[in-house]
Amino acid sequence: QVQLVESGGGLVQAGGSLRLSCAVSGYFFKSYAVGWFRQAPGKEREFVAVIMWSGGSTSYADSVKGRFTISRDNAKNTVYLQMNTLKPEDTAVYYCAVAIRGPSTNRRDYNYWGQGTQVTVSS
Repeated sequence: QVQLVESGGGLVQAGGSLRLSCAVSGYFFKSYAVGWFRQAPGKEREFVAVIMWSGGSTSYADSVKGRFTISRDNAKNTVYLQMNTLKPEDTAVYYCAVAIRGPSTNRRDYNYWGQGTQVTVSS
């Protein structure tokens, strides 16, 4: 069993920055991947970014490429999502999740989810 706890959400003006954290605990293997997803009201949950715990390879959605950076701190068992140049369309609840079979952009491939953290970007 894997537990994930997100933090760092909040209200920010367009053009601003936020850093989200995802603390991972429990029965976790280095072969797992940790992803960030987001869900805006009335929309489906969509992929944002993913990182391999071992090796640190990353992948991003086109909508955030160049603005968001995913990283991990092995010592703290924490994954971060640095979000820069935020836009109102980035407003959503952000979730981190673990995929035990490796990195994927499909939310159905993720086995464990956090409770989410709200990010609101004002124009």
